[in-house]
Amino acid sequence: MNKNEPVNARIRLAIAQWPDDAPRGSVSTFCAEHEITRKTFYAIRARARDEGQTAALEPRSRRPKTSPTKLTEDLKDESLKVRAALESSGLDHGPISVHDKMLSLGMQAPSVASLARIFRERNVARSEPNKKPRAAYRRFVYPAPNACWQLDATEYVLAGGRKCVIFQLEDDHSRLAVATHVASGETSEAAIAVVKKGIAARGVPQRLLTDNGAALNPSRRGVEGQLVAYVTSLGVKAITGKPYKPTTQGKNERFHQTLFRWLDKQPLAQSHSELQAQVDQFDHIYNTERPHQGLPGRITPQQSWDATAVAEEPRPSPIPPEATPPEARTFGVAQHLKAAVEHEAPVSDTGTVEGDALAAVGLERVTGSIIHPSGAGSRKLKAYSNGVVNIGRTIFSLTASMSGRTVIASWDEDGVIFANTEGEVVADYAWPPKGTAYVGISKSRPVFGKDQNLGQLSPKS
Repeated sequence: MNKNEPVNARIRLAIAQWPDDAPRGSVSTFCAEHEITRKTFYAIRARARDEGQTAALEPRSRRPKTSPTKLTEDLKDESLKVRAALESSGLDHGPISVHDKMLSLGMQAPSVASLARIFRERNVARSEPNKKPRAAYRRFVYPAPNACWQLDATEYVLAGGRKCVIFQLEDDHSRLAVATHVASGETSEAAIAVVKKGIAARGVPQRLLTDNGAALNPSRRGVEGQLVAYVTSLGVKAITGKPYKPTTQGKNERFHQTLFRWLDKQPLAQSHSELQAQVDQFDHIYNTERPHQGLPGRITPQQSWDATAVAEEPRPSPIPPEATPPEARTFGVAQHLKAAVEHEAPVSDTGTVEGDALAAVGLERVTGSIIHPSGAGSRKLKAYSNGVVNIGRTIFSLTASMSGRTVIASWDEDGVIFANTEGEVVADYAWPPKGTAYVGISKSRPVFGKDQNLGQLSPKS
């Protein structure tokens, strides 16, 4: 029999009725058969003698007579008041937050587990047995402030149902709110504005982690965004998470929830400037007053920032000169006229430069306002949103699938070939006749076999 298990009632009855003239050694035999100690035997028999056989049949209560650690009802009420105050102010009001707040106020604080039990008993919180415990999460944190920033945007609503976007920039190591910016929409200009605001306040980070949004980092779509180009010029490494994996930017996603909970307790903002003032106030509370449960010791983000040396600022990479030889440049009408004036060449009534003047600057006149190079060359271009590119004053169509993507134009005296950055030929055009303003994809020449410049078959020819 387990020593913590109460003695069976039948055994207790046998002990209570034990005869006084029982033979010597019978007690030891009885205890061995029923797996109880002689001490237990004589304790039950003494109770039957003093209190009666009925009293001996029930085990005594093991509850202590006094409980110094028992929580009083007044202390429970105080903890509920602190929780209600945190909730009304829009701050976290879970057991950990209530425990830390009571300690900061100099109050006697029950343990976190006791507070959780109190909240469940008073029906202000519910039990979530299926929720994964904190110890099961795997955290990844950069070793120093400014080693990596996380940037994300989230929608919010102003008075009258008008939508706006809040950009939140957070330091990965210290969880510090570096900068917040309210904008009318999720645009590259607004993203650059919040990054500039953060750099002015905290310096240049080594990395910038965002999602794959068009305004943040569309590199996976084959397009270099304005934000990426800007931070790259500063030496910052722009990185993204995997598509449809928001947990990579989990710190910023959780940051949004904390902001929303606080804003929902504030008066509804009437304008962008009023909402900006509210989020600036939130950033101050978040950085300096609110203990962060994701940081060691539950310190504030500002304390975490101050505790570790800031990472060294990156060095911008030198910008290589554009490798475009003079014979490979593309000129418009204004440049044609300038070249003609510099070489004292006659200009025709239609505004084109005559052949002698063009020969003097290393070019030859072909048709219309397009000046064709006298030799071969290439250049990178960016397609417009409708999938066209512009050379001189003629528009070449490359299909809508090339919208916003970078293409490489390679030309000679006969025509021009457009290819994507992976080397696939998109279109091959002969130089159009005089006065042509637009050339559709139907006018593209078929490319047979391997392209000599690209060294591979063209699947789009």
